[in-house]
This record gives sequence, C-alpha cells and structure tokens, in this order.
Amino acid sequence: MPKRVLFVCVENANRSQMAEAFARLRGGDAVEAHSAGSRPSGRINPKAVRYMAELGYDLTAHRSKSLDEVAGLEFDAVVTMGCGDTCPWVPAKRREDWALPDPRELDDDAYRAVRDEIDARVRALLASL
Repeated sequence: MPKRVLFVCVENANRSQMAEAFARLRGGDAVEAHSAGSRPSGRINPKAVRYMAELGYDLTAHRSKSLDEVAGLEFDAVVTMGCGDTCPWVPAKRREDWALPDPRELDDDAYRAVRDEIDARVRALLASL
C-alpha cells in the first residue's frame, strides 16, 4: 500500500504544489501525494509551473485545492510549509514543519533555490517513511 503524504501551505500555489510534484516524481507508485491550502488561491503560480518544467514536470495538470478536499483521508506524513501556527492541524502518523520562505516574490535564482531545497527535503522524507 502506498504511503500517503500531504503538503500544506496557505495558498497551495507554490511550495506545497512543488512538494507534491517532487513526491510524485521521486516516490512513484510507492507514494500517494497530495497538497492543499488553508486559503487556496485558486491558481498555481506561473513561476512554479516554469521552474518545475525546467525539471521535466508539468505542473499545469495540478490545481490549487482546499484542505476540505482531503478531509477524512489518513496520512502517513503531513508537512506544513513554513506557515507555523497558522497551518491547520491535519491528523497524521508523522508531522513536520519545513520553515521555507514563500518564493512568490523571489527572483529567479532564489525561487530555484527554494525549489531545490523542497526536492532535497522530499527525498529525505520519502527515504524515512
């Protein structure tokens, strides 16, 4: 049975979307990856789409989702993306908070650095599940 992971940020437009994409890329059939936002923006940031495309991942197939859409699912791991106490509580066997800056307003190099940090953290998370 695949491990079910959820990545949560406020807008579900940048960090959590990239984390979900990396979990799908790196985890394959062994992982069921989800992402959601406490206040979803309703869109994926074009920068996230562009910088994931550089790595061969099409983020245009994703959409910004609310936590309501994953309510009732059981997760092996829930990762909040730097929203700290403002992130809603979702039950999980394991919880982590990755204090990552919101890359929305960052320049290209800084955005890529956040993307690459998310990739490294997702790899470590999947290896430990």
